[in-house]
Amino acid sequence: MQLFYAPDITEDIYTLSELESKHCIKSLRLKRGDSLRLTDGKGNLFEASIIDDHSMHCTLEITHKKYIGSAFPYHVHIAVAPTKNNERYEWFVEKAVEIGVSEITAIQCKNSEKTKSRSPRIERILIAALKQSLRYVLPVFHSDTSLQTLIKTAKETQKFIAHCGEEEGPTPLLQQVCKRNTDTLVLIGPEGDFTPQEIALAKEYGFTTVRLGSNRLRTETAALVACNTIHFVNA
Repeated sequence: MQLFYAPDITEDIYTLSELESKHCIKSLRLKRGDSLRLTDGKGNLFEASIIDDHSMHCTLEITHKKYIGSAFPYHVHIAVAPTKNNERYEWFVEKAVEIGVSEITAIQCKNSEKTKSRSPRIERILIAALKQSLRYVLPVFHSDTSLQTLIKTAKETQKFIAHCGEEEGPTPLLQQVCKRNTDTLVLIGPEGDFTPQEIALAKEYGFTTVRLGSNRLRTETAALVACNTIHFVNA
């Protein structure tokens, strides 16, 4: 059954947004009396019945509510520098939500090619991917955050920084050091990579340097690999 997004649902009678109404009535051709499911993005699943099948303001009666919460007992936070090509970053956001990211931060680094992320459009991508993957907690997106600020304020239990620079000793793969059922943050730099100073600062604040494999990856690919690796470790 199709999942709809209703972030402000509070009463037993609820009217879908214009966009969701059009999708419900015009695209899916649902009608009065049909049942559907909604989420508020806060972990709740609602079952409802259509009582007014207007294509601009479809009205529902909520028949059941259940708290589902997150699908995972751990928090996955990927902090990744915006790419020069917006579509590549948006592709990462969409796929990361489908895989199971909890939080995304667009970090600004010394070598960043782009200094602004497109928050309103990314918010729409987050919601669409949430519905597509049948998740009930909307991932948090932070736009345009300085790397230094994130490094100094990160609260996750385990923190990693993936980079392409040379290390004095062998750099472990993420899957070799990532612990199960643990809140995790991974930093992914821009195409020009993190600077030695940025890496040093991250280490100073408890970040562990890791590799994501033997190949050199694009920024958005590396970020998606990091997200998937965390879930692989927890499988």
